Amino acid sequence: MDTPAAGLPELLRLERVDESTFVGESRNIVGGRVFGGQLLGQALAAAAGTVDGRIVHSLQGYFLLPGDARAPISYRVEPLRDGGTFSIRRVLALQAERVLFQLSASFQSLEDGLEHQCDMPAAPDPESLSDEIEAKRQYLESEPISDNFRNALLRPQPLEIRPIAPDHPLRPRDRSSARRFWMRVPGPLPDDASLHQALLAYASDYSLLGVALQPHGLSFLDRKLRAASLDHAMWFHRPARMDEWLLYSMESPVSAGTRGFIRGQVFSRDGRLVASTSQEGVIRTTA
Repeated sequence: MDTPAAGLPELLRLERVDESTFVGESRNIVGGRVFGGQLLGQALAAAAGTVDGRIVHSLQGYFLLPGDARAPISYRVEPLRDGGTFSIRRVLALQAERVLFQLSASFQSLEDGLEHQCDMPAAPDPESLSDEIEAKRQYLESEPISDNFRNALLRPQPLEIRPIAPDHPLRPRDRSSARRFWMRVPGPLPDDASLHQALLAYASDYSLLGVALQPHGLSFLDRKLRAASLDHAMWFHRPARMDEWLLYSMESPVSAGTRGFIRGQVFSRDGRLVASTSQEGVIRTTA
């Protein structure tokens, strides 16, 4: 990544052009294309900028066209409903009048009600695990690759990730269709619920589609692979802080018709289920 981790909150703070239009900068993370998590986080931040006193509880996004990470993105927000408890917004993300991404988001005033949840999966404490970059560095020590390629694989990330079971970036193996890791934004963040939700939306796209590749021994570095996210849904159940450790547990129950499906759950360290995710992506291989 060409930006330090400290710049991630700033990436999601948009410039307001008028009542319904916002502009965000882009960051080069995935080969010159806009990272899907950036579109999710910025579009949600734009929608939240038009809602007073309510927080997002669900969103549904569709990735329509690849974006250019060298150019800013305009976000146009359309208010669809402002009821007594819920507000709904639709957002279009555009570059040069090309619609890259569409988001629908529903916001709710905070209310108390009945509660239950599933159990948090067992996981080692994050302090006992290696950082993802350090794990990759150990795997790559003996690999005969160029310095440029090695540096690209080890470039700093905007999130601190500590995987439960690190995988070799160049030698994927057939393995289960599940992945778990701890994640957080390093450094303290302000007490801004909308910012934490936008950051969680950003982080929720990290590695998600890759889980559907695991049972087939594939990775995004495989030249015979053509893969891209199609949609992304998310439900925010409880408040969560992105400057504290969160456990992201993902699984891919099915891949069929060139589409892989993945679902995920995000838990706080004390075991509360704070968010759920799902995504479908196109996955094609060439001979």
